[in-house]
Amino acid sequence: MLLSKLFSRQVFWGRLIPIICLVLFNLNASWLNNPNNRFAFCAGIELGFVKVLSHKIQFSQDGTRFDYVKEGGQDILFPFNRLTAELAMGHRHTLIFLIQPLEIRTEARLERDVVVDELTFPNGTPMDLKYGFSFYRLSYQYDFNRSPEKEIALGLSLQLRNASIIFASKDGRLLRINQNVGPVPIIRFRGWFSLNQVAWLGAEIDGFYASGRIITGSKNDFIGAILDGSLRYGIQINESLTGFLNFRYLGGKARGTEENHTGPGDGYTDNWLHTTSITLGFYLK
Repeated sequence: MLLSKLFSRQVFWGRLIPIICLVLFNLNASWLNNPNNRFAFCAGIELGFVKVLSHKIQFSQDGTRFDYVKEGGQDILFPFNRLTAELAMGHRHTLIFLIQPLEIRTEARLERDVVVDELTFPNGTPMDLKYGFSFYRLSYQYDFNRSPEKEIALGLSLQLRNASIIFASKDGRLLRINQNVGPVPIIRFRGWFSLNQVAWLGAEIDGFYASGRIITGSKNDFIGAILDGSLRYGIQINESLTGFLNFRYLGGKARGTEENHTGPGDGYTDNWLHTTSITLGFYLK
């Protein structure tokens, strides 16, 4: 029952995304934007799949370094989607809000003993595994290029992670849950240029890296990193609608010991994730 409640979020997004698509595509563009208004709204959506290239995690210094791809069923493709809302203020200032659901649920039978925060899951245990790292991101960017045929923008983002990681035996007797919410500052770049009257190429990068006690603000040595980068090829379908094919790398690292940890375990985490995704996206302006 506990896992079904926790896993229902992915089902929620799976139902919500198509509804949002239908609403966006049936909106009248003149309702969204008035050409005489200095403010302009743009809604974006991406739908596709994500492939986990590599994913290893460890909880507690004496815990098992668990390979999700080789041992945890993350060796297949998973649904991937994201939503964005942009508000352009004049021609050079833009606010962007991103919703990025990311929940990977798998089943596996352990082929060795696995220790997670001092709890041992014995060899042969059937497992329900959840790796959730959804996040929300608010960004500001400034376009240094004056031409309407291209964009070269830099900015800052504040990302709010919503992490939920679960190891559970199928009989419900063994369970470890690690969850946290936290802010992450990010540096941002976005650029695009027109190939002709209808086609364009673009790139987008949001990234952050911090190491050490002073930079991370932690009393313990800690390393944190995230990189969200994409390349896209787009076509202007009509005055209001743009379609694009997007290739994305999304990955990150967190290694260190949590301050004021109350257990179970010693608060140490080592988490490496590397993914790629291919999506079909649309912008409605």
